[in-house]
Amino acid sequence: MFKVFLFLLLAIPIGAFTQDKACDTVLFSETNLLKHIKSLSSDTFEGRRTGSQGGQKAQKYIINQLYSLGVVPLVTDYKQPFRFIEKGKHYKGMNILGFVKGTDFPDDYIVISAHYDHEGIKQGEIFNGADDNASGISALFSFAEYFRSHPPKHSIIIAAFDAEELGLQGSKYFLKSTILNSKDVVLNINMDMISRSDDNELYVVGASDNKMLKATIQGGMYSSKIKLLIGHDGYDGLENWIYSSDHAGFYKKGIPFLYFGVEDHEDYHEPTDTFENIHPEFYIEAVKIIISVFNRIDKRKI
Repeated sequence: MFKVFLFLLLAIPIGAFTQDKACDTVLFSETNLLKHIKSLSSDTFEGRRTGSQGGQKAQKYIINQLYSLGVVPLVTDYKQPFRFIEKGKHYKGMNILGFVKGTDFPDDYIVISAHYDHEGIKQGEIFNGADDNASGISALFSFAEYFRSHPPKHSIIIAAFDAEELGLQGSKYFLKSTILNSKDVVLNINMDMISRSDDNELYVVGASDNKMLKATIQGGMYSSKIKLLIGHDGYDGLENWIYSSDHAGFYKKGIPFLYFGVEDHEDYHEPTDTFENIHPEFYIEAVKIIISVFNRIDKRKI
């Protein structure tokens, strides 16, 4: 997660609900979800720094998974290359973009996103980035798996953004590109740090200012195991997360968004953000909740 520290007025609790029917069914392979986060946060990927060998390995891993799950490329070979300069250094980035055509509203696009880059290697230590953000990328695979048996009504762009840690560069480039008219994007669902919480709390940002999204989220019954909270959006005295990850660019363009994330923890941007320190039960339940929220929104034209 790329943090901008803005402090602005109690989180609005959705509360701990009874289990939603959607969460009682098999949405995705829980075993595969954990396998992917473990793999992507292993030393093999060397912290997935933008432009590094580990980052390139992550690209191949993501492409292979999308292909095997039947997600077609939005662009040639799924790859959207871009260049940028950050602090005087030249970088080559690569977004990975997949496409699932909607059954009812094929011309309206929901972008489901997560960034795959992290901090790489610093002073000989690998910053594995399990929660930040192998957790979001692995959840993208669960969405793709879910769509195989539950085709979405809106068209879906599955976006694995690069260079989030270097100033949200991948999502900025995606939104500036001519691949898609931003007017056709009706929603962004962004996932960044969703695999651990000592308080069993998952936050959703972006609903406070959107009556439809707020009513949809508050009207759902998602989980008896963890709490889904509306907050961190500038109205509750908590740190404002509106600009903290790749959803920021969508917000600036006036595109509705929902960002799912957890509070910072002691391993945030530390080499100890490893698979061993995530909370597997929380993580599985969080992904179920996010898919359930998506289902409620996808049911009718946005």
